[in-house]
Amino acid sequence: MRPHLFFIYWATAVAGTLPGLTGNAVAEPRHGIAMYGEPALPPDFVSLPYVDPDAPRGGRLISGNEGGFDSLNPYVITGNPPWQLRFLISEGLMYRSQDEPFTVYGLLAESIETPEDRSWAEFTLREEARFSDGSPVTVEDVMWSYETLGTEGNARYRGLWSQIAKMEQTGPRTLRFTFAKIDRELPLLVGMQPILKKAQFADRSFTGLSLEEAPIGSAPYFVSDYEPARSVTLTRNPDYWGKELAIRRGTNNFDEIRIEFYGDTAVLFEAFKAQEISYIREFNAEKWTRDYAFPAVRSGDIVLSEIPSGRPSGITGYVMNTRRPPFDDIRVRDAMIHAFNFEYINETLTGGRQPRITSYFSGSDLGMRPGPAEGRVKDLLTPFADSIPDGAIDGYALPESDGSPRNRANIRTAIDLLAQAGWTVQDGRLVNAEGRPFRFTLLLRQGANEFATIADLYVKALERLGITMDIEVVDNAQYQLRITDFDFDMTDIRRQFSLSPGNDQRLYWGAEVADTPGSRNLMGVKSPAIDAMIDAMLVSKTTEEFTAATRALDRLLTAGRYVIPIHSFDVGRIAHDEAITYRTDRTPLYGDSVYFLPEVWWMKEQ
Repeated sequence: MRPHLFFIYWATAVAGTLPGLTGNAVAEPRHGIAMYGEPALPPDFVSLPYVDPDAPRGGRLISGNEGGFDSLNPYVITGNPPWQLRFLISEGLMYRSQDEPFTVYGLLAESIETPEDRSWAEFTLREEARFSDGSPVTVEDVMWSYETLGTEGNARYRGLWSQIAKMEQTGPRTLRFTFAKIDRELPLLVGMQPILKKAQFADRSFTGLSLEEAPIGSAPYFVSDYEPARSVTLTRNPDYWGKELAIRRGTNNFDEIRIEFYGDTAVLFEAFKAQEISYIREFNAEKWTRDYAFPAVRSGDIVLSEIPSGRPSGITGYVMNTRRPPFDDIRVRDAMIHAFNFEYINETLTGGRQPRITSYFSGSDLGMRPGPAEGRVKDLLTPFADSIPDGAIDGYALPESDGSPRNRANIRTAIDLLAQAGWTVQDGRLVNAEGRPFRFTLLLRQGANEFATIADLYVKALERLGITMDIEVVDNAQYQLRITDFDFDMTDIRRQFSLSPGNDQRLYWGAEVADTPGSRNLMGVKSPAIDAMIDAMLVSKTTEEFTAATRALDRLLTAGRYVIPIHSFDVGRIAHDEAITYRTDRTPLYGDSVYFLPEVWWMKEQ
């Protein structure tokens, strides 16, 4: 090699072209990391902007759940634990701010270090980090948690583990994750995984832990008592290691959180009216207007709060299982959507007060735009033009009715679509070429009253088509088993999204997890185009690229006719005891998220 060419080669390598040199040349420890741009809060921030750093501590918060529970381990695929435990008894290396699209700040870790391409991430543990039993959180605990959750835990953790090529301890308090592929979101996701105590499982199975005790975490709360199927009590750890951290200041203020279980929504609501529980979330705008004028509200003992949110609509409705006929045929799914008379149902049940979800990311800048795809969105979709649903490129919108009970125009369209799919009416029944009647089951869990009420109206519309829909209501444990095994024709679905969707979309719609028991891909979609759009989201380096990829994904999901959408929940509605409150002058960007209550609320000083 000639000298000047050797010098060019050497200089290029030092600049970072050769593997392994780029990251080391530009990486430096930081207090936080954002998906795009810089974290909004500086290294010396005092508290999260939506909390009261001087909020008083004390009191008991009583929450109400429907159904029951048979496990205290929220990290495995088996059992039916209280859903709140996943957020209350453990914490991750990093904490996600609810006031930014996607930014995480150091929690168990004092810093994160990652190169420009984010091919790896290195975390330094805080020396003072402790589990609730007082033992130190070590690198060994962290590494065990990732491997155990990734191989034995719930499906939500296994997907991330598959994207970690190498995990290694790099110092007494440091460890590094090297990723199997370039994905800007992975360092943030790794930082949010729950960290559990390895020694707790030295002589027992991780998946076998159910009701005898809860996993030991490092969070402000630990499970202190429980009564099977009746209640769970969590106590705030007076020796919580992180109570002076800026990220924790003004949060986790209740001394005790008690979760009471009730048979269904109606019983839970009556308990709230009697002030046996501290708060209730209401998802029906009509009920909010109609049913919340009882004596305790009129006297001011119960307060009605509406929390604005900047998040996308997400998707809520009835999902069809494409693993089974007849919902493996998009024409049948299209007919089912046409037969769903949203305008009439919405007026009947909510007084027309709640807008319809028009796409998976509607109500935000990430949502698909009306009409044909343009610009970068079209460029992303065009290579898949021959295999994607009609309307994904040319434009698709949910059918609208005239609001009358009979929905004649859409019913006629549904009949035509069903005929194209080989279904015809014979003797008042819709049958296929083999003479098999169109009959399917809608699976609902006990207490899902809203979905059941809407379904009662939907049944009548389907009867006009000659279709029989049986509604099967089962208890929570049986429902979870059925969902885990995809043993349903149609069921309810509710997926909430952030303003920075990413790998979560792979869990919801990725082909790789479509047949994995416990997967959240309920519809069973396997689409190379959907996978490609998620990949495009994850490698985007600018907001513009990311928005285009998300809008393209939104088009594919909506035009795929997998879900019959119902109304959106654009405002969080919380009725609560007057004695508990939050910072009313400054709510977080994500509004009433799972972290909002109880995390940033407090008990007024009496």
